Parts: sequence; structure tokens; C-alpha cells
Amino acid sequence: MFVARFISLDLLRQFSESIQVSEMALKNRHTLPLLCFLVVVAFSRQIPSRFDWDRYFPQIDMNQFGFGDNLRLCIQILWLSVIKQNFTWKDWALTRHLNAMRAMNARFFGLCRRLSARLVTKIDDRLEGRGVKRSANHFVPDSLLYAVLLILTALCLTVPFSITAQVVFVSVLAVVAASVRGVKGRLPNMLLIILSLIASCRYLWWRYSSTINWDKDLDMILGLVLLMAETYSWMVLLLSYFQTIWPLNRTPEALPEDSNTWPSIDLFIPTYNEELEVVRATVLAATAIDWPKNKINIYILDDGKRDDFQAFAEQSGVGYIRRPTNEHAKAGNLNYALKRTHGDYVAIFDCDHIPTRAFFQVTMGAFLKDDNLALVQTPHHFFSPDPFERNLSRFRQLPNEGNLFYGLIQDGNDMWDAAFFCGSCAILRRGPLEEVGGVAVETVTEDAHTALKMHRLGYRSAYLKEPISAGLATDSLSAHIGQRIRWARGMAQIFRTDNPLFGKGLSWQQRLCYLNGMMHFLSGIPRLIFMVAPLAFLILDAYIIYAPALAIVLFVLPHMFHANVANSRIQGQYRHSFWGEVYETVLAWYIAIPTTVALFSPGKGSFNVTAKGGLIDKRFFDWDISKPIIGLLLLNLTGFAVGIFRLFDYEFTDTTTVLVNLFWVMYNLIVLGVALAVAAEEKQVRMAHRIDVDYPVSFMTTSGHHYPARLKDFSFSGLGMQVDPNINIQNGDEVLVALERYGIKESFRCVVRFSRDGVIGAELLPMTMEKEKRFVQCTFARSDTWSKWQQAYEQDKPLESLKSMLYASAIGIKKMIEFSPAMVKTVVFKWFDMVASVASYRPRWIV
Repeated sequence: MFVARFISLDLLRQFSESIQVSEMALKNRHTLPLLCFLVVVAFSRQIPSRFDWDRYFPQIDMNQFGFGDNLRLCIQILWLSVIKQNFTWKDWALTRHLNAMRAMNARFFGLCRRLSARLVTKIDDRLEGRGVKRSANHFVPDSLLYAVLLILTALCLTVPFSITAQVVFVSVLAVVAASVRGVKGRLPNMLLIILSLIASCRYLWWRYSSTINWDKDLDMILGLVLLMAETYSWMVLLLSYFQTIWPLNRTPEALPEDSNTWPSIDLFIPTYNEELEVVRATVLAATAIDWPKNKINIYILDDGKRDDFQAFAEQSGVGYIRRPTNEHAKAGNLNYALKRTHGDYVAIFDCDHIPTRAFFQVTMGAFLKDDNLALVQTPHHFFSPDPFERNLSRFRQLPNEGNLFYGLIQDGNDMWDAAFFCGSCAILRRGPLEEVGGVAVETVTEDAHTALKMHRLGYRSAYLKEPISAGLATDSLSAHIGQRIRWARGMAQIFRTDNPLFGKGLSWQQRLCYLNGMMHFLSGIPRLIFMVAPLAFLILDAYIIYAPALAIVLFVLPHMFHANVANSRIQGQYRHSFWGEVYETVLAWYIAIPTTVALFSPGKGSFNVTAKGGLIDKRFFDWDISKPIIGLLLLNLTGFAVGIFRLFDYEFTDTTTVLVNLFWVMYNLIVLGVALAVAAEEKQVRMAHRIDVDYPVSFMTTSGHHYPARLKDFSFSGLGMQVDPNINIQNGDEVLVALERYGIKESFRCVVRFSRDGVIGAELLPMTMEKEKRFVQCTFARSDTWSKWQQAYEQDKPLESLKSMLYASAIGIKKMIEFSPAMVKTVVFKWFDMVASVASYRPRWIV
């Protein structure tokens, strides 16, 4: 050590003891720590200990001091010299000011909410009662009032503002939105919709009138492409508000007391290639539906032509229909059975949808009250996780992808007599169904097309949002996408061949509801445009929104803010903020081509059966299905890198626009990361899915002792119970578990496979078919089994939702790297090591 020759051996020994490194191990690279040691000794007259070194320089290991640590030491010394240590965010002056502002805002908005609540509640009460009747001789004619409102609206949406006026205008809108969003009732929903429409319509008017660069071909073409995508999104937003502004919340109608007056029903269970174990529970539950036995006929419609299904039908006492050919897939199967049965009504259940005992009791009353009612549809409720829920580990935490449609949109459609037939969990009146020629075969979404035909003839439909049946969700992302491709193709076929905007028979409200149902599946191309749009500026230097960055912010942010606030309020229990973009992004590439083809050649495309009840025996990353997502990810990463480079390019002056596009790209990357997380398939090794419940039950041991318990979960193969931990139950013990069936106790023999701390897992022992039927009635077919599931979802909190997406996005990137080829992983890990090495030079706070 060169510098050691200039200092005393005593000081050198003290330095060695201070850093706990032997004198023989001291090298020239320790020169800077030695100089620091000497300065401290000279000014403080104290010898620093190893604890002091570790406290003030936690990023440096003195035992393995390298030349790079000299730079870390200098950076940390500068940090300690300039920045006050023992810092807490709570004591920071800016934090105190922010907290004061937050408290002031809370008082201000609290006052606004209280004032708006008083006003809104009074008006909302009148709205709930459908308002008061206007006087016939009212001095202002309705037409004049509407004309004035239309003129004022046009002025509000189209009058150009200065930047200052626009700031004031959007601030007022934001204050009003924040004031009413927490107020209960329907009127706040309507006010938030109005505010959203004002912001969105002003944005679209501004886009059309002021933001296209007609002087440069590339800017003009790409700008118009983005504008068309935004116009599509605006139309869908407008139609969705119309659909959901006033959900009907229909309640069941009571049946006549005399069951002799009840009509006859044919219950169809179509199947093609599903396993018998999937169909079995549906059939057994159907035989237990509460309806006069002489007025119900159950049929398995087997397009798979399997003898074991026919034998099972005979065993279970239901009908079996097998047709010689398979033309028109499910629709043809149903129509073949329709011609060979004679019930007044037809109930249809997909073979994995298990009806509860009260299904007909809840649904049939509406038919007997309204002779013009042709359809009663109920929700498709799923007791197994879909690919999003399973692969993100969010089952029963994140609302199912279909919750928005079955929880809100169908209920909103019902207000306008436009509830769709969804192919299962529904009852149709035979007369209208036969009048339209049976189930529609012209498109691959035969259900919605059939409802459209019946609505054209003037028949009505109804929707009951209470889940009174349950089924299996799609097993994998590829199966999920395959199902959605069929739906998208079918809706595009209907749009092309039987467009609801044209033709006779539909009200204008029905036309709009059907239109939005079809436009929803045309989102593929617009979503792809949104995922690559910021790259036009970052890479191609094309101004697709030809306006100053501040103007873009003042128009875009209010449009996005109010749309999010309104949808969070209206849809919050059924879909959380930002997750709609994830669902659309996953499907975008795969539905873009089929829908486009269907619009030009509606006859192309075939019906594909969705696989259900399968197993995934090991974790894997679906590289094939995720190729479009990875492509979009790489494009956005490239755009992000170019954008960062431009920020530091002194010759480039439009840094604000770069920042705006970088934020856009960052959001795209978050969404794509979540999509990648969904493509990483997790194991599904349970053939029988567990259903979480909380019922009181009891069980008896072989010694004859009875014990109370709580049933915590059940499946087709076993039960999970919570018992007194002091009860001595061992693995292998046989118990008799008593479950309740319509007030009657039913006992089932089980063997204990798990017992610890009062938690018991029991396997059901083999049962007769009659016993198996009773087990289904005690569990899956209970009317209260599914009703509480929707209530378990928390109301949407946008920031919390964004936080969960950030976490899921990071997991998605991590999983993609985990399943990547070894060469890719090596490159990525080296890059991470390089980033970690650079980050190690950052200064540290003193703890």
C-alpha cells in the first residue's frame, strides 16, 4: 500500500482494526478509505468502528473492497455532505404542504358531496318512481324545450376555448364529477354519464376540427387511422352508456298455486365431445328440478353418438336423442330435437351448466304473466376459474370477464326489451321459436341471432340476473380465445346478413342494444391501432395528433378521466378499471381477421366446440398464442428506447410530445405484461373443482359420536369441513356426513384424507346413482349456492386496480423470461446484472 509509508504504523493498525481487514491484506485500492479514516480521526479525535463504516457506507463491503468501490465511496461522501440524513417523508416540508392541501380538498369535496347528495336524493326518488306526470297544458311545449337543450348542447360541445378557458372548463367538470361520484342513487350515474359525454364529445369534435395535419401525407394517413379507431371507441362508449343507464333489476314472477295449470317443459342438454363426467352432474341436477314430473321431459342430445351416454340416459331415466348427421352443429342438434318433442316450452342447458332446483320456479312465472314473452335468460355463472383468474391467481378476487355482460349489460338490455338469448340457462316458448324456424343456423352465434329474429316478430324477452345455474369456464387461454373467435365471427355475420339497424320489427332502443353487442366484437383492429399509435411519432416522427402537447393533455385527459370515473361507478362491481383493455388486447389479433372476413364473406367460418373440464398437468408458457402479444411488446419497447434517446437529443426540441407518447407506451407495456401473465398457464390438476361455501353440517364417526361442523368447500369427489380442533379425527377414519336437501338430511359416506387443526378433507366413497343425485341436490343444485358470489367482489378502486395491473405485468414479464430458451435467459440475466451493477453506485440513506 503506497500511502502507508507516509503514516505511522499505529494509525495503519487502527485503520486495519476499524475496517476489520488484516494489515497484510491492505492494498492500494484501500487508499481512499484510509484517507477518509485519517480525516475523521483528525477532526473528531475518534476512531470509527466497523459498525460506523457499515452504517454510513452500507453498499460497500470492506472485506472485498474493489476499485469500483472508490467511486461508490465518493458518491456516498458527497451525498452525506449535501443531503440531510435521518430523513422521513412525514417531516418533509413538501409532504406537510401536500397533507394540508389534501385535508383542504377533503373538506371542500366533502361539502360538495353533502350539498349534491341533498339535491340528488330528492330528484333520484322521483326518478325511481318514474317521475311525476306533466300537466297537459304545460306552457312550454316539449319540442321547444328539446330544441333549446339541443342548441345548448351543441354550443357546449363545439365552441372553441382558449387554453385558459379549457383549463377552467375541465376543472369545473372534474369538481362536479368528484362531488357526485360517491352519492348513492341512479341520478349520479346519469350525471357522470353526461359529464363523460361532454368531455368525450368535445374531444372528438376537437380531433376532427383541429388535429389532422393535411399538409403531410404520412401525418394525415396515420392521423386519420387513429381518428377512426377513436371514433369507434367513442361510439361503443356512447352505446354502452345507453345500455347501462337504467338496469331493470327484474324480479321473478310468482307461479299460480295450482300446479295443474303449469305448462309442460322439454329440457335439452346438447353434447358433442364432452366427457360423461362433465355431463353427468347436469343431468342429475335436471332430474331434481322442482316441477311436476308429468310436465317435464329431459333429453340428452348426443351429437357424439356414444353408447355409454345412451346407457347413462336409460339409467338416469331421461330421454336420449341421437341424430344421423351433424349439420349446423349445436343449432342443428337443437332443431332436430325440437321436431321430435312437444312441450309448451323448451329449456336449454349446455352440458356443463348445472341448474339449481328452483330454476323453473324462478323463471316460469314471467311467461304465465305475459303471453307475448318468448325468452327468459339467466346468467352464465362459472364455478371454475377462467384463464385470467387462474393464471393470475385472482379467482373470486377479480370479477370474471363475463361478469360485466351477465351482471350489468344484459340487465340494461332488459330495460329496452333487448335481452339476448345466450345459448344456455334459458327457457324459450315453443310457439315463437318454431315461428322463426327454430334455432338460427345462418350464423355461428345461433343464440343471439335467434333472439333477434323473435324480437323482429314483436315477441318480448326477459332477463333475471340471479345466478340459478353454474358451469365450467374455459380451461386454457387458447380455448378461451377459440370461443371468443366464434362469438366475434358470429356477431359480425349477423351484422352483415341481418343488420339490426335495418329491417322491420325492432324498436330503436333494441336496434342500438343489438348494434353495440355486435360492435363490441369489432374491437380487434382499433385495439391494435391503440397499441402501436404512439410509435408513429416516436419512430416515424409522424404527428398523428397535430396539436401542442398541452392542448392534447387538456382534451385527452378529461375524456379519459370522465370515462373512467363513470364506468368505475356504473360497472365497478362487475369489472374493475383498466382490465377491459387487457381482455381486448389478448383477443385483438385473433378476432381482427375473422370479423373482417365475416363482414365481407359472412358464409365463411365453422362452429367450434369449446373444450371444458380438461386438465393441465404442468406449467407452461403458450408461445404460440402469445406471439402477437410478444410482437407488440417488442415494438413498444423499441418505441420506448427511441423516445428515451430523443429526450437527450439536444437537436430535438419537442420533448413534451415525446413525454406524452412515452407515457402512452408505458401504459401499453403494462397491459401487454398482464397479457403475457395470462399466457403462462398454471397447473389444473383437479378434475373436480372445489366450491367455497359456508353451511352448517354434522358428521358421525364409526364410534357413533355426532359432531357439528361447517362445510367450507365441496366438489364432485369430496368435502372440506371445519370442526372443533379437540375432536380426534385421524387420516383414514370413515365418517358419515349429513347434508341438508330441501329440509331433509341426507348422509354420505366419506373417508378422511386430511385432518389438522380442525380442518378436515374427506373423500366421498362410491355412491349409487340415486345417492349421487341426492349429493348434487345437496350441493351444486342448492338455490343459495351461487347467489352470494357476486356480492363478494369489492367495488372498483381505480388506483388499486392499476396497482394490481402493475404487479401482474411484472409477473408476466418474469414468467416469459422464466420459460424462455436458455440463450435468451442468459442475455436477459446479463442485462439485469449490468443494471444492478450500475444501480449499486446510487447513494444510501443512513438508517
